[in-house]
Amino acid sequence: MTAWGAPPPVVVDLGKSDTRKVLLGGSVAGVLGVLALIGAVTAFVDGEPVGGGIAAVIGIAFTGIGVMAVVRWKTISRPRKLIIEQQGIRLDDPQGMPWAVAWQDLGAISISRTRERAVQLADALVRRTLVRVDLHPRDPQQFRPAHPTMEPMWEFHRVQNGYRLPLGDSAGFIGPLDQGLRTFAPTIYRGVIDEGFTVGLH
Repeated sequence: MTAWGAPPPVVVDLGKSDTRKVLLGGSVAGVLGVLALIGAVTAFVDGEPVGGGIAAVIGIAFTGIGVMAVVRWKTISRPRKLIIEQQGIRLDDPQGMPWAVAWQDLGAISISRTRERAVQLADALVRRTLVRVDLHPRDPQQFRPAHPTMEPMWEFHRVQNGYRLPLGDSAGFIGPLDQGLRTFAPTIYRGVIDEGFTVGLH
């Protein structure tokens, strides 16, 4: 509940973003897979077993991606929100592993990003940006036992003595996250840290 006169919380809808990405990616992969399988059948009928075999392998792979998107739909599309407010930062994940951290328990918090290196012309046109929120507790020895649901994030991917919440390819999240942290945690917020480039997103 927002105190009288306090700025409204900044809410980032993680579930909605993930659902949109999976729906788009799964649909594209499924369509490409079906087209490749049709091409494989045509190639076999035309007496081109090598081309048909290659098309079949590609078709099965892409169709599998589409099927996996459907299978994991309920898990991926579950409601999840990252909320930055006057009391602290919290992950609202009713069907998963929610957590909440008060600002006074953190020594530092930052946003990190890694941009995908442009290797080909297509990469330059559509360059993805991997976004994370890094949280560093004031006293890790006391903090870790008190926040067991955050343990999978402990020292995840390069972070030392802290937690990393990966948000995936979500450059659009940086603006609202930066605004929220500047508003509610100005003394511990370390800004947006650019970790350079990577080939592929990890």
